[in-house]
Amino acid sequence: MFVFGDLIISIAKIIDMLLDIYKWIIIISALISWVNPDPYNPIVRFLHTVTDPVLRPVRRFIGYRLGPLDISPLVVIVAIIFVQSFLIKTLIKIGFRFGGG
Repeated sequence: MFVFGDLIISIAKIIDMLLDIYKWIIIISALISWVNPDPYNPIVRFLHTVTDPVLRPVRRFIGYRLGPLDISPLVVIVAIIFVQSFLIKTLIKIGFRFGGG
């Protein structure tokens, strides 16, 4: 059973790292949006391609209730932090219950 526990812990750690990377991609995308970047730059296109599918539904739901300020990246980052502090820690505890670690 310890193999299953180790597997759950490993999957939780990989998901945690991927969420950290995605959180930084959203932060970089938000910072770049302040300086009017070249839309044909490959880095800018990559950032938009990766972040727009997640930010678009949040923008539709929230809208622009704070005027021209777009808070959708902040909402997504808070959601990522919640998932990391709740789901990842829960998966790790389940993995330890199965004898992992």
